[in-house]
Amino acid sequence: MRRTCEADPNASIYLHALAEPGIMRAMPNRCRILDAARKVFGEYGFRGATTRRIAQEAGVNEVTLFRTFGSKAALISEALNAAPPDGGAASLPEVPDDPERELTTWCRGQLAHLRASASLIRKTMSEANERPELSPCAVEGPTRASQHLAAYIARLRRQGRTSGDFQTQAAAAMLLGALFADAMGRDMMPHIFPQPTEAAPRIYTRLFLRTIGVDGESTATAKLPVRATAARKAAR
Repeated sequence: MRRTCEADPNASIYLHALAEPGIMRAMPNRCRILDAARKVFGEYGFRGATTRRIAQEAGVNEVTLFRTFGSKAALISEALNAAPPDGGAASLPEVPDDPERELTTWCRGQLAHLRASASLIRKTMSEANERPELSPCAVEGPTRASQHLAAYIARLRRQGRTSGDFQTQAAAAMLLGALFADAMGRDMMPHIFPQPTEAAPRIYTRLFLRTIGVDGESTATAKLPVRATAARKAAR
């Protein structure tokens, strides 16, 4: 089970009342070590992420690392697993209202998370053959995002707001692929991506919505079923 290092204030008070003082003191160290391990791994990879480097980044000694996690492999694995898979990005609503606004916000959050995690993602992918046990950490976030997006597309379809014959998972993969490519490649090939950078989420969203047949000319129009929208256009 994934856990982040951000504690609920009420939970912290409750735990403080029940836990031994030594355990409570160890919690900040653990979170700091996990954050340091993610940073060092993203910069140096598994081989270069020595326990000495991680300890220095965390401001603790190596003995604390081994006492807390047992081994470097266990530490790296837990550090990657503890990373939020979606970066706290905005979720897509259960009842779609304004697809362009909702998807643009979601894409902006996904892009921000991917860009912030670019180094970590690249290192994990580059070492997938050598250390296959890290692969589940690399694919969980994209898998969850894909499922979330596909479910949203299905809800749009049930509302009668899409048109044409398209495969839901393929449509989700297309949008996610554009976001991933942008996050991983913009710094190296800025000329092939939408400009300016901050406009990219809306540009991707509008193209995606046209692909699945959602009319995005206005929020009010987008709320109408596809047949109603077509009839409205024909009457003009």
